[in-house]
Amino acid sequence: MSTAASSQASAHGATHSSAHHRAPPHARDFARDPGLPRILALAAVIGLCGVPAAWALLNLIQGFTNLFFFQTFSFAAHSPATHTLGAVVIALPALGGLIVGLMARFGTDKIRGHGIPEAIEAILFGKSRMSPRVAILKPLSSGIVIGSGGPFGAEGPIIMTGGALGSLIAQYFHLSAAERKTLLVAGATAGMTAVFGTPVAAVLLAVELLLFEWRPRSLLPVIVACAVAGFARPLLLDAGPLFPLVTAPAQPIALLSCVAAGVCAGGLSAIMSRALYAIEDAFHKLPVHWMWWPAIGGLAVGVGGYLQPRALGVGYDVIGDLLHGHFTMHAALALLAVKAVIWAIALGSCTSGGVLAPLLMIGAGLGTLLAPVLPGGDVSMWALVCMAATLAGVLGTPLTAIVFALGLTHDVNALLPLLLACGVSYGVTIWVMPRSIMTEKIARRGRHIYREYGVDPLERLHVGELMTRTPESLPASMTIAAALTSAFGAQQRYRAFPVVEADGRVLGMVDRTALAIGQAQGTSTLRELYGVNRPLVALPDETCRVISARLAAHSLERLPVVADADSARLVGIISRSDLVKPAHAWIDEEHVRERMLHARRNRG
Repeated sequence: MSTAASSQASAHGATHSSAHHRAPPHARDFARDPGLPRILALAAVIGLCGVPAAWALLNLIQGFTNLFFFQTFSFAAHSPATHTLGAVVIALPALGGLIVGLMARFGTDKIRGHGIPEAIEAILFGKSRMSPRVAILKPLSSGIVIGSGGPFGAEGPIIMTGGALGSLIAQYFHLSAAERKTLLVAGATAGMTAVFGTPVAAVLLAVELLLFEWRPRSLLPVIVACAVAGFARPLLLDAGPLFPLVTAPAQPIALLSCVAAGVCAGGLSAIMSRALYAIEDAFHKLPVHWMWWPAIGGLAVGVGGYLQPRALGVGYDVIGDLLHGHFTMHAALALLAVKAVIWAIALGSCTSGGVLAPLLMIGAGLGTLLAPVLPGGDVSMWALVCMAATLAGVLGTPLTAIVFALGLTHDVNALLPLLLACGVSYGVTIWVMPRSIMTEKIARRGRHIYREYGVDPLERLHVGELMTRTPESLPASMTIAAALTSAFGAQQRYRAFPVVEADGRVLGMVDRTALAIGQAQGTSTLRELYGVNRPLVALPDETCRVISARLAAHSLERLPVVADADSARLVGIISRSDLVKPAHAWIDEEHVRERMLHARRNRG
C-alpha cells in the first residue's frame, strides 16, 4: 500500500446501527487455537519431566541433610532434629547460606528468594524466558539451604525449577511468549504435583497465581502436565496422600469456630507478611554485600534450631504430628514461635527456599493452639483448617489452599470447614494487606501486579455487533479533485471514507492528508493511491479486542469491515469510538445504583 493509503489513521464520526440482531453464528464461547495440539504434546512431555526433577530435588535435600548433620553420603530419610552435634548445629545453616550466597553472586541471582515471585516476574515482565543456570542452580542451592537446616519446603524451588524446564523446552521451539508462559506454568505446576501429589491444587495455583488468564490455550496444557505428573509420580515417589487424615464431621457450631479460625489465620498471615518484608528491609540496611545475607540469616536459623531442633529443615514429619494431635499446647507454641521467626529471617535474607511447607507447619501449630477453645471439631480438624487458612491468607489463593489441604490429607469431612475458614482468612488479608508475599517483592522492584481479572467486554463483543453499517464510501474511479470537493469540502461529515471498486471490493481508507499527498504526486484518481498490497481490514467475526490491538499496532483510528478476506466486500466500518462503547455498559454496571423492587403502598 502506498504512503497515502497508509494514512488510515483519522477518526470516523459515524455511529453504528442500533438495530437488534442475533449473535453471529461463528461466535464461540472459547477461542479455538490451531496450535493447541502441539502445546498439549509439549505439556505432556514437561509433566513427565517434572517427576524426575522433583525426585532429584528431594534427594538433593536428603543427601545434603545427611552430609551436614550426620556426615554421611546417603539419600536415606533422616530428620535433622535427630542430630547429635550439640551447639555446632548453629554453624551449619550459616555455612549453607554462605555457599548459596556465593552461588547467587557468581552464578545467577535468580536463585535468591522462594521462587514463585521470580516465576511471576518472568511470566509478566520477562516474556517467560528463564535460563539453564536457573534450572540447574535453583534445585542445587535449595538442596544446600534446606539440607543445612533452612526452614523451607521443596515446593518453591520445584516451581522455579519446573518452570525453568518448561521455559527452556518452549525456547527450543518456535513459540510465542504466550505459549512460553503456558509451558513455564505447566512445568511449575507439574513439579508441585510431583512433590505433593496434589494435581488439582496445582492447576488451581496456576489459575489463581500464575496464568493471569482463563483460556483453554493455557488451562488445558496445565491440566495435561499436572495429570501426567500425577500418573507418573508413583514410579519414583510414594503414592497416596502425604498426610493421610480422617477427622470427624464438623458440628453446626463449627460455623462460628471456622469464622474465628479464619480471622486468626488471616491476622497471622498479615503479621507474617509484614514481618518478612520488615526483616528484608533491615538486611538491605546492612553495610555488607547481599552475598553475605544468607549466611547471617543462617546464624539465626542455627540458634532457633538449637533451641527447637524440629524447626529445622522441611519438617513434613512435624506437620504430620501436628495434624494428628501429637503435640501439647506448650510444645506447639514453642515450635510455632521459633519456626515463624527463623523462617521470616531466613527468607528475608533472600536465600533459596520455599514457603508452602513452613506455612503448613505454622498454620497447623496455630490450629493446635486454638483447638481447646474452638467447639465443633477435634484437634486434627482445627490443625488442618488453620493450616489451609494460613496458606490462603499468605498466598491470596483460597481455592488452591482448600483443594491443597484435601489433596494432602484426603479428608473429605473437612471440606466445609476448609471452605469457610479459607474464605474468611482470604477476606481478612485482602482487606488489610495491599499485596501478598508473592507480589510484594515484585512491587518493591517498581512493578505493580493487579490480580483481579474478569471477562473483557471487548472479548465478548464481535466487530459485527459494534460496527457502523452501510457506511458512506467513495468510488475508486473518483478523481482526487472531486473527492476534495464533494467529500472533504465545506459539508464534510467524516474524517475518512472507504474507497471501493464497482464490485464493492475495498481498496483502503482515504482522508484529506492522503488526498493532499496524492495530489502533490500528480495522482489522478483514488484508485491510483493504492498499491497491490491488500488493505488492513476487519472481519465481522473478529473480537473487538483483536481489532483494538490491530488499530494500536498500526496507529490507526478505524478499519473498513469486509464480508470475508477473499471478496473484501465492504460491509461496515469499526472505529476507536465504537470500541469505547462497551465501557459505558461497564460504568453502568459498576457505579449506577438502582432500587428495582418497591414496597406496595396500602390503598384504601
